[in-house]
Amino acid sequence: MSKAYIKSMASYLPENVLDNQTLANQYPQWSVEKIAEKTGISSRHIIADNENVSDMAVYSAERLLRNCNLERSEIDYILLCTQSPDYLLPTTACIVQDRLRLPTSCGALDFNLGCSGYVYGLSLAKGLIESQQAKNVLLITSEAYSRYINHGDKSVRSLFGDGATSTLVSSGEEEALSSFIFGTDGSGSNNLIVPHGGSCNPVSNGSYTEREDKDGNIRSDKDLYMNGPQVLVFTLRVVPSMMKDILSKADLSIKDVDFFVFHQANKFLLNRLRDLLEIPEEKFLTSYEDYGNTVSSTIPLGLELDTHRFKSGDRILVMGFGVGYSWGGCVITWSSRYFKG
Repeated sequence: MSKAYIKSMASYLPENVLDNQTLANQYPQWSVEKIAEKTGISSRHIIADNENVSDMAVYSAERLLRNCNLERSEIDYILLCTQSPDYLLPTTACIVQDRLRLPTSCGALDFNLGCSGYVYGLSLAKGLIESQQAKNVLLITSEAYSRYINHGDKSVRSLFGDGATSTLVSSGEEEALSSFIFGTDGSGSNNLIVPHGGSCNPVSNGSYTEREDKDGNIRSDKDLYMNGPQVLVFTLRVVPSMMKDILSKADLSIKDVDFFVFHQANKFLLNRLRDLLEIPEEKFLTSYEDYGNTVSSTIPLGLELDTHRFKSGDRILVMGFGVGYSWGGCVITWSSRYFKG
């Protein structure tokens, strides 16, 4: 029976960089040190005005194809996770299929998930492969939250960055993706939201009224809104039980896990989780400092940056959590002898 494993990974980060000094210059009440202390983030990559989510997806996928020397004809399916698609329709994955010159026999779909999206994508790819519907699945995450952020809203502008990743999930003989756990609580959907732009509240042709909140952040109904305290409460509630369930399903203890890669929200939240879960610091991998919160791209970006640390047989516990509310996690067993970076 076919098993799914990660064969290759690649990323793309826009050239434009928004650093803390630039933010401090724009928000006089904030200093470089204060921003770093609150978020742990020193810089974020921001998509250019002439770039789109499909561009970033293609750039990361082209790099992956070069890395693993795979023929385009061998890609059977594209799974594209994004909450900032090029258009409401058509599907951005279809645009990417054409631009990558992949065969018309290739399946392609978008799925709209944020911080948990990569784990969901791994599960979908695993299902396609182990049901023998595909042998090679190109899982792409591509996010441009900056397009939704009001420049007057320092609360989210200091956190989020843009970027894309590509992961090749292929058919093999070893179990490498296992012990998936998922969860959903839609009652928290209004706590991380872009209120206007969908069919419920279509974007108006007129101007939007900007409002200032009690903390001095400015936004309108077409901009991203995040209720940070409520998202924190949600995360601290669901992540410990999710990790317990994954470890139980995998029949592992914390000591048996070689590395932990969580969604890279910010320094404060991740430090709270690491302390709460009693995870050794040397096993807890972080990548937010130079990239910020790239939504569905944070986990694969972190994995790609640390592939040099992984050896065959290493168990990596990954967990995503956030917008939706949605959460998901699994165990990746690394296969160095098959991986082509």
